[in-house]
Amino acid sequence: MQDELYRCRDQAAKATRAVYSVGVTIPPIEKVIMDRRSFLQATSLIAGAAVTGEPSLAGQFTGKIKKAVKFHMVAGDASVEDKFRLVKDLGFDGVETRTKLDTASQSLIQSYAAASEKTGLPIHGLIHSSNPDLIGAIDQAKFLGAHSVLHVVRYDQKIGYMQNYRETQAIIRQAIEHAEKQQVMILLENVWASFLIEPLGMARYIDELNSPMVGSYFDVGNVVRWGWPQHWIEVLGKRIKKLDIKEYDLQIAMNDGMRKAFDKPLGEGSIDWAKVRQQLSAINYQGWATAEVRGGDQPRLADIASQMDRVLDLS
Repeated sequence: MQDELYRCRDQAAKATRAVYSVGVTIPPIEKVIMDRRSFLQATSLIAGAAVTGEPSLAGQFTGKIKKAVKFHMVAGDASVEDKFRLVKDLGFDGVETRTKLDTASQSLIQSYAAASEKTGLPIHGLIHSSNPDLIGAIDQAKFLGAHSVLHVVRYDQKIGYMQNYRETQAIIRQAIEHAEKQQVMILLENVWASFLIEPLGMARYIDELNSPMVGSYFDVGNVVRWGWPQHWIEVLGKRIKKLDIKEYDLQIAMNDGMRKAFDKPLGEGSIDWAKVRQQLSAINYQGWATAEVRGGDQPRLADIASQMDRVLDLS
């Protein structure tokens, strides 16, 4: 153990001299005993300074995970464009909007497109829930520049389990050719519908659809009622194309009700975010992570951005 400490100290001393050479100051090695983590942080500073002349601070998933919010989480009476600008100013990389396929909502959809273009904030996906009109949702996603449609597989308890399984797959199959043509993914979210509530079943369901345009929109918090998100990530692997981010607290669920368990701030509930990050790293996840929590005004959204940075190690 002592030999290892001395080796780390020697490496850190070299790092210190190198950092000094590019004009970045850290305390002399005699004043700080640097462990392995500190050494890695110091060498990260060197790499960033060598390129930019400034210290480089980056999290594990900086540049790999893009942070977003659901647009309906943005409270207030501001215009669509101003809300897009607020989201961007708070450090989010994009938004996700709800599909609106009725004629009366077309002006709203146009305003989404205009706001995205003017602010430079992309609409990365659409929330479509269990509406069977996937082709209409795909076309709207394409119009808005989005890459996915979030689809919830419905569970009709009035029919048999396998009948529901086959009928819901048939709805998706009818839209696959169009999804492939438009290059818009159909992503299936794990929800509380008491259907596809364990990862092997979800993986099989997706695989049977046999299309690169069908995958998982993995909701980290929803699974905690029945299991652990790191286990789902292990099983679903590359099928996961996007993430919904929320917390869940089992103690609150037991004492105060299951829905209230979502109210905990990110990082303060039952989810082991370190293990979530470990599994995301194992599958080399790179893509969108969208908060699905209680929204609010500017301070509330800023707090959500900060919480996401912490649990996903984005900064």
